[in-house]
Amino acid sequence: MADIKEMMQMQKRHFEMETDGLYGAYWKCKTDSDCAMIAMIGDDSEDYLARTSVKWLHKLGVNVMTMSPAKKDYGHHNYPLERIEKAISWLKTHGNRKIGIVGASTTGTLALTAASYFEDLTLTIGLTPSDFIWQGFMQGEKDGCKEWPIEGESLFSYKGESLPYMPFCYKHPDYWHVIEKETKRTGDMINSRKLFDDSETAHPITEEEMIKIEKIHGTLLLIGAEDDVLWDTAKYIRRMELRMKERPHTCRLESVIYEHATHFVFPESMLKTMLPIGSGIFMKLAFQAARKYPKECQRARLDIDQRVRNAVAEWKSTER
Repeated sequence: MADIKEMMQMQKRHFEMETDGLYGAYWKCKTDSDCAMIAMIGDDSEDYLARTSVKWLHKLGVNVMTMSPAKKDYGHHNYPLERIEKAISWLKTHGNRKIGIVGASTTGTLALTAASYFEDLTLTIGLTPSDFIWQGFMQGEKDGCKEWPIEGESLFSYKGESLPYMPFCYKHPDYWHVIEKETKRTGDMINSRKLFDDSETAHPITEEEMIKIEKIHGTLLLIGAEDDVLWDTAKYIRRMELRMKERPHTCRLESVIYEHATHFVFPESMLKTMLPIGSGIFMKLAFQAARKYPKECQRARLDIDQRVRNAVAEWKSTER
């Protein structure tokens, strides 16, 4: 409970779209760090998950800029990369020598995409990301559906143009019905693997839809699991490993794929801060794989914890 109270009292500087050109919050570390991470964890830049990521990253000695699409906007559609660009510019002019970015799931894909565009990002951590950009989607309530694709829109945009994307093969409301049916069949909290697998079969990913990870600077850390039921992140990470082998690049790639870790590949100590009831209990409730392989999933989270800590520590200690 003390952790929760401390999180609620953390000092921040809030950013609004209308006045600042981005939606987010800046949380300065007490240790006077000159390194900052842009963290896109949670539905809102100041919700419980976001504050948890701030608290955890502060323990690693970095300032944090939390970002999310917009207030009460839980979808991802044509998110302008300029917002990340503005955040980088602000961080540079407010005492941050080095800037990194971390995202999970869809925002893991956003982290990779942004880092491929902006060379000032020198540490990129993608937790269960994809290696391609897909069609934009919205979350909420529509015709009995909790999520639906947006026709003609990508996940991201830049300079007023949608970035090339893989379209979903299911339209509204079939899109949600496929997710709903698979979720019920498997007993997971959510299961969208069939949606992504079927869409890639119907529309093989083109080169222009692929994220140009070879353009990323500094260090790139990719983490995923074979038993991810939202999408085939293991396949995506292997494709990125191959892409790096085939193309000239300057960044250092570290990638790991666990047999059992689910879609929530968060560091164990971060999950413990996030979930006082116990990370293992929540994971078992969320995913069937965590119920079947609890020890393996916990071992993976402990290993992720160390890998992320090491990546941040090494990044902070280098000149560039």
